Amino acid sequence: MKLYTYYRSQASFRVRITLNLKGIAREDSFLHLEKGDQFTAEYRAINPQMVVPTLIDGDTKLFQSLAILEYLDERYPDPPLLPADPVARAWVRGLALINVADSHPLIVPRVRHYLTDVLKVSDEQRLAWIQHWLRAGLEAIEALLAEHPSSGSFCHGPRPTIADICLVTQVTPAKTFNLPLDPYPRVMRVFDACMAIPAFANAHPAKQRDAE
Repeated sequence: MKLYTYYRSQASFRVRITLNLKGIAREDSFLHLEKGDQFTAEYRAINPQMVVPTLIDGDTKLFQSLAILEYLDERYPDPPLLPADPVARAWVRGLALINVADSHPLIVPRVRHYLTDVLKVSDEQRLAWIQHWLRAGLEAIEALLAEHPSSGSFCHGPRPTIADICLVTQVTPAKTFNLPLDPYPRVMRVFDACMAIPAFANAHPAKQRDAE
């Protein structure tokens, strides 16, 4: 497999975690998003959206991190990343989407650049924007964990699921952008349990070969 990735991309982080959990070897192709590597004609032909990650599996091209995670879980079912029970699967997917669909898309580099370069917001205003959306997601996740009877060290059950992978990529940018995390003890309990697992720790942005 070949993964087009960038060390700071939280979406790529999710895919790296999943590949590690599944024990799947990969070749990394690094794109520096802040330098515009994703806008080359060569990469645009691979991914017209000009974002990462893109995963190439033989003749199959996959894009959008959550779709990639579910593909990998279906093709490589051990260990499973979704519960067998349909209600539990829906809950896990819902928790994951708080990060994937709501919080994360509002803080990615292209949004941050638009805020600064087009709307001309100040650095303080941009940081407030980022922290607002990260905080909103964390508050929702914390509340859902509090009411979910099957949450503990992980979001659901005794092992990581897609929900945990996406929780980690909610907390990691919150740390980067200096958002206080004390109000989210359940979230941080799950985060710490996940990051104690080598598959998560080795996928962290700071441990990637393109890290700066």
